[in-house]
Amino acid sequence: MFSEKELKREIIRVMKVLYERELISALGGNVSARMPNSKEIWITPSGIFKGDLHEEDLVKIDLEGNIIEGFMRPSIEWPLHVAIYKKRPDVNAVVHAHNPVTTGLAIAGIELEPITVEAVITLRKVPIVPYAYPGTDELAELVAKHIEGARALVLQNHGVIGVGYNLVEAETIVETLEEVALTQFVAMLASGKKKLRLIPYRDRELATRLYRM
Repeated sequence: MFSEKELKREIIRVMKVLYERELISALGGNVSARMPNSKEIWITPSGIFKGDLHEEDLVKIDLEGNIIEGFMRPSIEWPLHVAIYKKRPDVNAVVHAHNPVTTGLAIAGIELEPITVEAVITLRKVPIVPYAYPGTDELAELVAKHIEGARALVLQNHGVIGVGYNLVEAETIVETLEEVALTQFVAMLASGKKKLRLIPYRDRELATRLYRM
């Protein structure tokens, strides 16, 4: 079980990894996490360079957005984060990144397909959330509507969301999204108009039964 101090260190580590992998930009992307069953979350700040955050930069808020600890402004996407925690008691970490390939495919009207084992088992179904302006209650409501039963979301013309029981799981979801999207993009380029070779339906059904997806 993480302590809150370890939780904050994990948030900083995840942000650094995402920045180095170019899944977030200097000021774009945000991460939050909480201790299991807590009604308070730690979230990254707004308007601060995301590749070199420090513990004192993080902000603790409750599920209504009230600041409990910290001196910075919480991410403008805090409504999106708290909407997920309210909807999903099993979620203790939310990662919002700007995966370029995943986002680009969605802009082109292309959904992720079950092309790899990771796509089937790790990502499962990935809904695309209709566009809404970042940081708004409208976006938070749309995310809450689509997050039920999902581990990942694509935000149209915006980015992606990965959720998990902990930060490692949420981080894995976001990284796997980009891996699958890049693999699918390469396959589409190489195959031209040919149909992609998907994981066989029987194996997808087996994964559904094994993992109760």
